[in-house]
Amino acid sequence: MLLIALGLILWTWPHMMKEYTPGLRARIGDKAARPLVAVVALVAIVLMVLGYRSAEGGFVYAPPVWGQHLNNLLMVFAVAMFGVGHSKSRLRRHIRHPMFTGTILWGVSHLLVRGDSASVLLFGGLIVWAVAGWIVTNMRRPWTRYEGGSLAGDLRLAVITVVLYAVIVLIHAWLGPNPLPMG
Repeated sequence: MLLIALGLILWTWPHMMKEYTPGLRARIGDKAARPLVAVVALVAIVLMVLGYRSAEGGFVYAPPVWGQHLNNLLMVFAVAMFGVGHSKSRLRRHIRHPMFTGTILWGVSHLLVRGDSASVLLFGGLIVWAVAGWIVTNMRRPWTRYEGGSLAGDLRLAVITVVLYAVIVLIHAWLGPNPLPMG
């Protein structure tokens, strides 16, 4: 559990560096800060994964039986949200924070199927990070709405979403836990 908590802290700092340590980012400069942020984020992910896979926490709650079905549906939308921010989709002009939205959907969907303390810490912690990031970003700067987007961008986003979702399901089926309802 300590590794999960450390990973969450390391994940939060580089993603909120401009808000929490603005002088440091300015001194380092964007060119040098980007690789630093990438390395720290990668280390954070490794710590969270290792911590989660080795955690021996008890159950906090029993997930609902229908949670697995809603999890799978929400995950399709979460994967789409992760793509919206980089797409030329018309949807992009309607969603200010697609990455935070995707993280929140991802976290909620996983809490629908995992009631152990490690899951509550990991997924709940990332939900808290996304909500805090959403609030801080809204306070820091006004929204400049994306003006582009096309039907072709929408279709590309849909195809990429379905393919990535299928890859995620296959990886989960291989490494566990299997996200598909069993017979």
